[in-house]
Amino acid sequence: MAYTVYTRDNCPYCSNVKQILAGIGESYIEYKLGVNFDREQFVSQFGYGATFPRVLKDGQLLGGCNETVVYLRNQGLV
Repeated sequence: MAYTVYTRDNCPYCSNVKQILAGIGESYIEYKLGVNFDREQFVSQFGYGATFPRVLKDGQLLGGCNETVVYLRNQGLV
């Protein structure tokens, strides 16, 4: 499983989802706003009004922190 997490600095939801993934032993690639992409690229990929974080698994969008936790629960991982 390959997780990708799009984050921004000072985002508690970004920190939470990274801690959850690490806590269950799942690795992830992190892309940070202002480092790996800009706001325009983020909106282009996820749409206007998308919030941080955005989590993908094998290229499929799971959603934000809450949606990712629901997904992980449904998979029996948390």
